Amino acid sequence: MSEKFHHVSVMPEETVNGLVTNLSGTYVDCTLGGAGHSRMIADKLNEDGRLIGIDQDTAAIAAATERLTGVKCHVNIVKANFSNLETILREQDAEEIDGILFDLGVSSHQLDTAERGFSYMQDAPLDMRMNQQAEFSAYDIINKYDLDELCRIFKEYGEERWYKRIAQFIVEARKTAPIKTTGELVDIIKKAVPAAVRNAKGGHPAKRIFQAVRIEVNNELGILEEAFRTAVTHLKPGGRIAIITFHSLEDRIAKNVLKEMSSRCICPPSLPVCVCNHKPEIKLLVKAAVASDNELEQNSRAKSAKLRIAEKLD
Repeated sequence: MSEKFHHVSVMPEETVNGLVTNLSGTYVDCTLGGAGHSRMIADKLNEDGRLIGIDQDTAAIAAATERLTGVKCHVNIVKANFSNLETILREQDAEEIDGILFDLGVSSHQLDTAERGFSYMQDAPLDMRMNQQAEFSAYDIINKYDLDELCRIFKEYGEERWYKRIAQFIVEARKTAPIKTTGELVDIIKKAVPAAVRNAKGGHPAKRIFQAVRIEVNNELGILEEAFRTAVTHLKPGGRIAIITFHSLEDRIAKNVLKEMSSRCICPPSLPVCVCNHKPEIKLLVKAAVASDNELEQNSRAKSAKLRIAEKLD
């Protein structure tokens, strides 16, 4: 199974070395995937250490279970979405933890498995569900959202310049027949985007739309802020949170949450003196690390990644 689940973890040494400070501690990987980061965390921990891995993807859990077999530390794998982090930690009797990792975005395995419908490079049913048991999919968005709803997600989540034109083309196309595959959607997007733009350098014309639809299907942005704050709440003093982001929208949320939680003042800039009495909960250790040139040569998908690490204050 692990051979079939192919995913190259981004900035693995920088992430794990910056996260793990207590070899007997409890660490949580909120985005277990194929256990690339988790295996490195587990290899650092001793017999008293504990790793809790969370993922909602059945294939990921199967691969991670195999990859974590034989490690010295205690391992617990939970099939869930990290939006339920508070409940998960309580049920795992792990309400005080030493470190927690969020490796956001879509995995290489999900992109490369055509039938999952995440990739605009392969023709497949419109799906994009990270939790394959969920009922709501990309098909529902493309075929059931009205023009305004499509415009909203394409603009907000895709930051797509041609959002309205693409939405109009989709609404018009589905009048004839439902849009069922990624290939059909890509063809519509190509027709909607002017030829001069398609031919210019700047990536595939469907890239931003697929990102937007994927985010909407899985509510990727809506769950982040609360999850980050919950994670910090459960850190022991000196415990650490590591967040890896892959696009500006999720990175902006991570940056803003960590910045606020590490600030001594969160008053509006217009106020002449501080009146908030805000106390920082964390200190920033790594603000926006990027992959090395050597790593980028081996893994082009690391190009947009940013790593942020913070430590819980006493």
